Amino acid sequence: MVEVSAQMVKDLRDKSGAAMMDCKKALVESGGDSEKAFEILRQKGVASASKKASRAASEGLVVGQVSKDGKSGALVEINCETDFVARNEEFVQLTKDLAEAALTSKSDSVEALQKQTIKGTSVADTMTAAIAKIGENLILRRVAVQDLGGKEGIIGLYVHALGGKMGAIVAIEADKRIDAEKAAGFSRDIAMHIVSAKPAFVSKNEIPAETIENERRIEAGKQDLAEKKPEMRDKIVQGRIDKIFAERCLNEQQFVKDPTQTVAKFLAAQGSELGAKLEVKSFALFILGESQADSNGKGEE
Repeated sequence: MVEVSAQMVKDLRDKSGAAMMDCKKALVESGGDSEKAFEILRQKGVASASKKASRAASEGLVVGQVSKDGKSGALVEINCETDFVARNEEFVQLTKDLAEAALTSKSDSVEALQKQTIKGTSVADTMTAAIAKIGENLILRRVAVQDLGGKEGIIGLYVHALGGKMGAIVAIEADKRIDAEKAAGFSRDIAMHIVSAKPAFVSKNEIPAETIENERRIEAGKQDLAEKKPEMRDKIVQGRIDKIFAERCLNEQQFVKDPTQTVAKFLAAQGSELGAKLEVKSFALFILGESQADSNGKGEE
């Protein structure tokens, strides 16, 4: 029998939200394989796919900026050690400068942004100087850039007003030129919805087949279906799969400001008013300290 350590149990509990004893039993059953143990917990209904693994207990800010023409935007997360520093004027200004540098250079990775400059000094050196001055370790954690690449449309940005702990940026393409001023309002609303509803994908068409099959296997293995006839079990599983991904796909989610319609219908209505067809192409969602694997809705992930 594989020895299950207290740390293994703790890690699985942090990931799943399940009780310690349930986590230990699942680890024993899976032979110490944490991924299989997580599936076992989900099949037993004591863990949720919405639980986020690898959350870091870090402070800092999520900041964003959109270009004047509304065709590109950047979202940046910068971490510090304490909330006190996160509210420090110098730190806040640093985050704004970093967002501006990311937007100007369209650097979509930390490595690329580190090579850019702020007032003639490289971002890497600027961070080092800020650490020495502020007296805390500062980390440029992640960067996302949304750019329409010469196409028509609008970039929407929303950063939660309470402390800058969450933010989203979304790229909305249009089949013809639209009024940027009018589009700014609804694009921000969709970014706000993303922060609130936390979708993982734009649409069902973008969900990897492996992800779908994994969910199908988990649902099919749930205890409440064990005695169902195969054809009935398959039908129930498909219904559950459809519901799961409707909840995870931006287009099919109920719009947070008007639950009577989906995000897709809301966007279609806005497009109709502007005389254009609108489509969400991609988005990025940053929640302070959250696993980077859960950040982007780009279809390919």
